[in-house]
Amino acid sequence: MLMHYFVPKRCTESNKIMYHDKATAQQAADQSWRERGTELWVYRCEFCGTWHLTHRNPQSSYAYVPFNQQLKPHSRKKGYKPRRK
Repeated sequence: MLMHYFVPKRCTESNKIMYHDKATAQQAADQSWRERGTELWVYRCEFCGTWHLTHRNPQSSYAYVPFNQQLKPHSRKKGYKPRRK
């Protein structure tokens, strides 16, 4: 017997699965949490207008800066090289 598998449509920009509404995308995120323990968030794509899932929490929308680069004061001198002897 031939099984027909559902192939989801994908966004041309992000190659992510396209969900037509927020509720459907949220159901998929919840299912991912139940089955794999993977926490996903739902957001609307600025390119295609449908809904996608992401691993990054949109609430913390700041750019990620590694901890070892956060507190270091940066020199104002651009391209400073020590003088050769």
